[in-house]
Amino acid sequence: MIRLIKIPRQLQLLLLLLTATATITKAQQFGSNPPSIKWKQIDMPAAKVIFPVGLDSAAERVANIIRQMNGAIQPTIGYKQRQISIILQNQTTIANAYVGLAPFRSEFYLTPEQNSFEIGSLSWPEQLAIHEFRHVQQYNNFNVGFSHVLKILFGEGGQALGNDLAIPNWFFEGDAVFNETHVSEQGRGRLPFFFNGFRALWADGKKYNYMKIRNGSYLDYTPDWYPLGYMMVSYGREKYGDDFWKNVTRDAAAYKGVFYPLNRAIKKYSGKDFKTFRNDGFEHYKRQFKADTQNQQAGSVLKISKHFDANREYPSYVNDSTMIYMKSTYDHIPMFVVKTGDSEKKIAVRSFSLDNYFAYRDGKIVYAAYRPDLRWNYRDYSELMVLDVNTGKEHRLTKSTKYFAPDFSPDGKTIVTVQESPNGKCNIHLVNASSGRLISVVPNKENLFYTYPKFYGNDHLIAAIRTPQGQMSLDMIDIKTGNDKYLLPFSYQPIAFPKIKNDTVYFSMTSGINDRLFAFSLKSLQLYELGNYNLNGSIGNYEPAIGNNKFAWVGFTSAGYRFNEVDKKDLQWLSVDPARVRSPLPDFGITALKRDSSTDLLGKVKNDSLPVTKYRKSHHLFNFHSLIPNFSDPNYTLSLEGENVLNTLQTELSFTYNRDEGYKQFGFNAVYGALFPYLSAGAGYTIDRRGYHNGANVYWNETDLHGGFELPFNLSSGKNSTVLLVGSDLYYTQTNFQEAYKTMFADHNYTYLNNYITFSNNIQQARQNIYPRFGQTIFLNYKSAISGINADQFLANGYFYLPGILVNHNLVINLAHQQKNKSSVIDFSNNFPFSRGYQAENLYDMNKAGVNYHFPIAYPDAGFANIFYLLRLRGNAFYDYTYATDFYANGTKFKGTFRSTGAEIYLDSQLFNQGAISFGFRYSYLIDRDIFGGGGHNRFEVIVPITVF
Repeated sequence: MIRLIKIPRQLQLLLLLLTATATITKAQQFGSNPPSIKWKQIDMPAAKVIFPVGLDSAAERVANIIRQMNGAIQPTIGYKQRQISIILQNQTTIANAYVGLAPFRSEFYLTPEQNSFEIGSLSWPEQLAIHEFRHVQQYNNFNVGFSHVLKILFGEGGQALGNDLAIPNWFFEGDAVFNETHVSEQGRGRLPFFFNGFRALWADGKKYNYMKIRNGSYLDYTPDWYPLGYMMVSYGREKYGDDFWKNVTRDAAAYKGVFYPLNRAIKKYSGKDFKTFRNDGFEHYKRQFKADTQNQQAGSVLKISKHFDANREYPSYVNDSTMIYMKSTYDHIPMFVVKTGDSEKKIAVRSFSLDNYFAYRDGKIVYAAYRPDLRWNYRDYSELMVLDVNTGKEHRLTKSTKYFAPDFSPDGKTIVTVQESPNGKCNIHLVNASSGRLISVVPNKENLFYTYPKFYGNDHLIAAIRTPQGQMSLDMIDIKTGNDKYLLPFSYQPIAFPKIKNDTVYFSMTSGINDRLFAFSLKSLQLYELGNYNLNGSIGNYEPAIGNNKFAWVGFTSAGYRFNEVDKKDLQWLSVDPARVRSPLPDFGITALKRDSSTDLLGKVKNDSLPVTKYRKSHHLFNFHSLIPNFSDPNYTLSLEGENVLNTLQTELSFTYNRDEGYKQFGFNAVYGALFPYLSAGAGYTIDRRGYHNGANVYWNETDLHGGFELPFNLSSGKNSTVLLVGSDLYYTQTNFQEAYKTMFADHNYTYLNNYITFSNNIQQARQNIYPRFGQTIFLNYKSAISGINADQFLANGYFYLPGILVNHNLVINLAHQQKNKSSVIDFSNNFPFSRGYQAENLYDMNKAGVNYHFPIAYPDAGFANIFYLLRLRGNAFYDYTYATDFYANGTKFKGTFRSTGAEIYLDSQLFNQGAISFGFRYSYLIDRDIFGGGGHNRFEVIVPITVF
């Protein structure tokens, strides 16, 4: 079977579990761009920007920002510089990016989000450049002290381990958010939406401890580490100077003081212990939002949920008493819901989607659903789905499109949607609502980025637009000509969620330290602020819905997004001077954003012409970057791992010592993923293999060669995640007996095929679900000798996931069959899932049925010393039945039954506040005799991960 070599971004010290780890998953996808893509590069001392042909302007802008920003912001983090490769990925619809070690590389995913409140309205490549390159500077300057020693010993993976254990992820992201805010006129540090999570906790009087904020919860909403990090970093720079964090992180990465190095460094440079520093940082921001605490009084009347309840988003009125919206909870996957009075009724589960946005008209819902490409993981699609509210049936309207934010025309016959193309262009498409046929493309004369377009009559559209400079306005667009009429002055205030009723546009827009609701009269051209905010103690005002006599919108609370609803006659219309829209965004009391030469640097970056050359796909193919120890008794392995920048070739040189036999094994493995099938090859040489013959040890050496292919098919679509892998490997093994045994045994060699099929299918999984409530994983494997020996083996193994009695319970059934031929000379590796508790052997014919019942026990949300945090305790009751047959040496038939029952306890945990790990304990009661193992009926085992992924 092709084994994708797992390259680490960080290592985890798992001494607690008496095991070691070599790897965790990485952000990038292996071999995920079609070979038809041709690559170019802009090569600079600080970075090499690698991009597909046709994206020259975006690449040049990114390169200029990095080149002109790098020196200006180095004084606050350090001056060390090592060139990084930055790959611009334009095939995916996901808005994201990362910088990582092992290997040192960054990838920008170039499709922007529609929601300008989330990350802002700056040009997306510019936003990524000013945020992600700060991570590059962090890694370059954190290669010091003990982290540097780890890099010398273990390569980039060693530095990643040292950095991640010493410096929390909140600093990495908080510092990068500070940088994006500092060098631009926007940035998340100026967006009220960015702070909504903490504001909601404070307003609702939720006082979670630091470990809960860091590690999250299965019961309660907790903000992620981005706003936490920004508050800590910005407060530190404001209070203690711009070099405060440079000094703190330098000492922490060097492990000065050894234990809790960041806490010690904060104490050294601020004079305060970390707890006091942290609380002072929170207090600074609580003062900025002190008006929110008045909502606690409202909360004494309006019931505040003890735990997270649900996100209810994008309300749409059917009539004044009936509303449709999206509902998502921690124990149910997202679904469309209709509410009449106080009664909620499920319409249908939503297909996989990148956001919760949808539009409703006359019994139909339209939304954009996510679908990956059949083969290339970086190429995916956003396709329109239409759902019939009355029947709950939906159908795909478009295929292989990149559509976002769809909405119906007034007559329901046409859909307007935003097309975000791989070439970086943004256009509005009009699509036939019945057939999905493209009717027309609205001209985009000003190179605008459109968000949430809506029909205004039959001839015009209203959309919240972003200019190439990142400023926003409301735009009235002529459908035929594309002519623009801007309704508001341009500014960096985010605008989103326009809705039109008659001749009025309702929308959300940032105003001061809050996101408010506004209305714009298309007749009088007058702007109004709607003063009915925070009716239910929620934070922010979003997603307006307009009925005949009712008006609703959404605000955020510690229990999720909630609706506000008033009679339209009670709306407070406050006339607003449009010039107010141009007011600067708030700094929230952080004057450090404005106090050095790199302030607002982004607007000063010149578009210099830079040399562009071809990037060879074969460049630095064998890019070895980390030496990884992997200890899984009795095997102790050191692997030198490699991966090229485009992630099309993964390589591994390894040495393994086996404690049982004492053999030494040298190996090389490689997987090439640039073609439709993965191609793999490898070789191994083992010294001092040992066997036992006639009372004495026998020694030989082995040479192994193998090569193969795998066809990966991603069949995911709609509500199901489905993957099919089909592959075959050819193995050649040669055995050479050592000199003392050559007269006793003849050298021999053999060749065999390893053919396999893996099929996995499951529905979406909610946060609290232990497993999907419906799914299947089936593995078929046939190994057959083709020369040198007579041997074959077939294995079928399947797991079937079904709902249990309660929503977070799972019934999991395991069925397996394995059979080899009677006259096999050798035994192939045994992957049969034998009944738990028994000593397993590779017998002639084995059949198994296992039943598991998984259930949550408790959600402790407790930990100690910022080392270990327990999120969930869960159990599994099981029963295994295995029936096996074989043959004794005299040819008579052996039959055996192996039944066991018992229970497992699992601890879903976090290590060092950022590394997820699950481990547990198993008790097995053996109903039958353990023929191949020890005596007695009771077995106790510790269940630990060999490797944390």
